[in-house]
Amino acid sequence: MTTFPTLSGEPPLVIAHRGASGVLPEHTLAAYKRAIDMGADYIEPDLVITKDGVLVARHDRHLSKTTNVSTHPEFADRKRGDPNHVGEDWFVEDFTLAEIQTLRAMQPREGRSKNYDGKYEIPTFEDVVRLAKIASKSTGRPIGIYPETKHPSNFAAAGLRHDEAMLETLSAFGYQGETAPVFIQSFELENLRRLQDVTDIKLIYLTETLPDVPLATLAKTVSGIGPYKKLLLDEAGRDTGFVAAAHGAGLAVHPWTFRDDALDPKFPDIDTEIKAYYALGVDGIFSDFPDTALRVRQDKQQALQD
Repeated sequence: MTTFPTLSGEPPLVIAHRGASGVLPEHTLAAYKRAIDMGADYIEPDLVITKDGVLVARHDRHLSKTTNVSTHPEFADRKRGDPNHVGEDWFVEDFTLAEIQTLRAMQPREGRSKNYDGKYEIPTFEDVVRLAKIASKSTGRPIGIYPETKHPSNFAAAGLRHDEAMLETLSAFGYQGETAPVFIQSFELENLRRLQDVTDIKLIYLTETLPDVPLATLAKTVSGIGPYKKLLLDEAGRDTGFVAAAHGAGLAVHPWTFRDDALDPKFPDIDTEIKAYYALGVDGIFSDFPDTALRVRQDKQQALQD
C-alpha cells in the first residue's frame, strides 16, 4: 500500500485547534468533546494560569474576547493596562480559579455562531485531560492531548509556572513518556529547553517566521516544529522546501491553522488548500473544523489505495 509522504509514512494527524472551535466556543469541554466525536486525533488546550496557580484553557491571558467578564460588575475594578497588551483588559492571573469559574465562554471570531455564548464554563487543564482519558476508553482509541504553554515568560514574571502543574496533571492520568499521545508546544524555545530536562514527552517548537536556529539544532530539543502554514508554500502555491528540510533534520511538521471560514485566497476551496499541504508531507495539521480535515484525509487515503 502506498504511504503518505509524512516523516513516518503514517497519515497526518488531525489536531482539533482549541477543540471544534469552528462550531462551538473555543476551549470549552463541549468543543473538545465535539472534536473527539468528529474523530480528531488530538485536542489542543492552550494553557494560562490563574492567580492561585491553576492551569485553565484559554488562548490569551486577557479575557475580554473569549469570556463574558465585561458583564460582571464585581470584576469592573480588575480591568487594567499591561505592557504586553494593547489597551486595558482583564487578565487571568488577577483571578482565582473560583472567580474564573463564574465566567462563561464566548465566541471570539466574527461570522461564527453566537448561539452558544454564555453557556459553557472555562475548563481547567485537569478537566480537559480527564475528558480525553474517559473518551479514550469509551471510543477505544487514544485521544491525544496537545497543550500549549501560553506566554510562559509573562507568567513566570508573575511567579507562576506552567511546567510542574502541567506535567503532574498529565502523569496523574497516565500520559507520560515519549510514547504517550501528547505533544507539548510553545513559541518560547527556552521554555521547551527547560521541559526537555524534566520530561520525555514530545515537544514542538511553534514559529510564525523562519526559525533563527538551525533545524538540526532544534532537533536536539524538540520532536517537531509547528510553523505558520504560509512558510510552507509561497504566494504562488509553490513548495518552499520547508517540510523536506525539517524532515531531513528528523523533525515532524504540524502547520497552523486551517479554517473553513478563513480560506487562504490562493486556493478555490478548503479541500484544495488542505490537500496541498497533505501533498507536501506534513505530519499533522491544526484545524478549527477537524471534520473537514478528516474528510480530506480520508479522500487522500482512498486515492493512495486506488
